[in-house]
Amino acid sequence: MQSAQSAKGSELQASHTISAQFPAVDITADSGRRGRRSGSKAVKRSKFQNFRRLAFRATVLTIVVALIGGAALFGKGYFQLKKVFNGSTSAAALNADVDPIKLKGEGDGRVNILMLGIGGAAHDGGDLTDTIMVASVDPVNNQAVLLSLPRDLWTKMPNNYISNYQKLNAAYVSGKYKYLGKQDASNANDKAVQAGFAGVDGVVERVTGIPIHYNVLVDFKAFQQAVDTVGGISINAKEQLYDPTMAWENNRSPILAKIGVNEFDGKHALNYVRSRATSSDFARSERQRAVMLALKDEVLNRGTLSNPAKLSSLMSAFGNNVKSDISLADMSRMATIMKKIPNNQIQSIGLADGENNFLTTGNINGLSIVQPRAGLEDYTAIQTFVRTKLKDGYIAQENANITILNGTVVPGLATDIAAELKPYGYLIDKVDNAPTPDYTQTEVYDLSGGTKKYTVNYLKNRYHVTTVKKQLPAGIVQGKASIVIILGQDAATTN
Repeated sequence: MQSAQSAKGSELQASHTISAQFPAVDITADSGRRGRRSGSKAVKRSKFQNFRRLAFRATVLTIVVALIGGAALFGKGYFQLKKVFNGSTSAAALNADVDPIKLKGEGDGRVNILMLGIGGAAHDGGDLTDTIMVASVDPVNNQAVLLSLPRDLWTKMPNNYISNYQKLNAAYVSGKYKYLGKQDASNANDKAVQAGFAGVDGVVERVTGIPIHYNVLVDFKAFQQAVDTVGGISINAKEQLYDPTMAWENNRSPILAKIGVNEFDGKHALNYVRSRATSSDFARSERQRAVMLALKDEVLNRGTLSNPAKLSSLMSAFGNNVKSDISLADMSRMATIMKKIPNNQIQSIGLADGENNFLTTGNINGLSIVQPRAGLEDYTAIQTFVRTKLKDGYIAQENANITILNGTVVPGLATDIAAELKPYGYLIDKVDNAPTPDYTQTEVYDLSGGTKKYTVNYLKNRYHVTTVKKQLPAGIVQGKASIVIILGQDAATTN
């Protein structure tokens, strides 16, 4: 409205200017040829002025209508965004120059989002999370990792609502159904959804050894419409995907993807990530990660978020088919970070990919399952692997040289502690014995002048140190170390 008023003032000013430059001519003052010619020019000028006024008003009206339409689209999109992204908690690492005290432990220097894919209420078993993937973002160093977890992993449930042990894809419904006191495939009850998130988070954290900060739950309909909204995705398939069981959903063709570049709309992209009859669940997880990267590229880098119509359509596709506990502000911050990370810089990993072969198949009472090679509920090797791939952003950035000294009579304690810390990303420069073996409590020395504050804080919390010291005891040479740890008997007991 302000723009229209301003434009109206400009129009009046332009009219006065035109009048001053071209004063009206009295055609009755001269009945001769000259007067007739002057009168003709005056009429033309009058018509020209009217035309300019009409054209100007039409332009202003067009702009106003466009603005109103854009505002309506934005309002609709914003309403849907707030409906989907309505979380109240925030991951500390999303904040600039975060206070180290707000980081609970190694891993909080990343943002880990657990992405869950379900069929939806219209499908059999539509509430089981058959896609389970962690998107781990390092906002400190602008890096990211996609980690798939097998749906068939046999593991202890967060509660005993269905049974004490079930496949991982039942962890969400176990938490949700426990809250509801009944089985209900819809996700209309937000508190029940949050209970489901809490249940699956606890299991995934136990398996991987990393914290889960956020959750996103997406059904088939939202996924398919999202792909269609961005105009489809391109997938470069390493091998042909042949699945006759899904031919009826693929124009009666059993070939879901050919070798090379495939252009998929929503329906074909959904078939590509769902198929597993002729391939393993591990191969399907790899395809799912590839599709997520392609979709991320279309949404963040192809103008979708800056196109009101596309954004509104995308949010309408989400509707009641997407649930999350992420706030709109945090989602916006993550989108900004992800735009900086090209797809070829995003690691895509599974737990049974080539050398990363930590899982095997098994059988429980006739049911085919997946389990750790080390044995049921033994996730030690998996956790070590995941930590090496998902290093804490602040530890990686500071890259502090650390010396570990054994201040006890327990042989090899410093070596054991060093092996424990390395997968977290700590740079262990030296391992040795302290001058004396009589330390009862572990001590941490910050020799960096405060430049390694995050690493110091993590170590302080890990070893329950109340005061970080600044000067080494006599007889200990600093060397290249910016942090020195002298292990006490408390560390030996904990270890």
